[in-house]
Amino acid sequence: MPKNLINLLLFQVGWFACVLGGTSLWLLVAAGVLLVHLLWTSSWRSEGDLIISVTLIGTLVDSLLLACNVFDFDAGGPVIPLWLVVLWALLATTLNHGLAWTAKPLWRACLLGAVCGPLSYYAGSELAGVRLPLGLWPSMLLLAVIWAMLFPMLLYVADYFRLQTEHRLH
Repeated sequence: MPKNLINLLLFQVGWFACVLGGTSLWLLVAAGVLLVHLLWTSSWRSEGDLIISVTLIGTLVDSLLLACNVFDFDAGGPVIPLWLVVLWALLATTLNHGLAWTAKPLWRACLLGAVCGPLSYYAGSELAGVRLPLGLWPSMLLLAVIWAMLFPMLLYVADYFRLQTEHRLH
């Protein structure tokens, strides 16, 4: 089985563990996926930097959306739940691997972000019981606009760390 396909399958396992498990011990499955990824990649430093950067960016974006009442979690508070933070870390593991093909041309990254970003939020909201106070379609349209810009930016960040690693090796 190709490594990129395994990468995407591991992401899906982690995604379901986070969304269905919430802040329970299922997060250990997601942590295991992250550990396997870091042990499996040859450049764990750049992958670690990428995971931290994407997690911080994603947590900031989703926390802003939470503050703007786009999401409503039962827990409340100004920051998104831990399981959603971990989802951002899991997404980062795919950017230089299973989803690397989406980076170029730019329109592909924008289109996939606009479609797949909101679909992931929709599926997560249905499975995790997250409410969308603005309503389904206004939320999906807002997320589509955000993800059309955010996903290419995340791919750019991934490319930056990958190039840094290649530069260090040469």
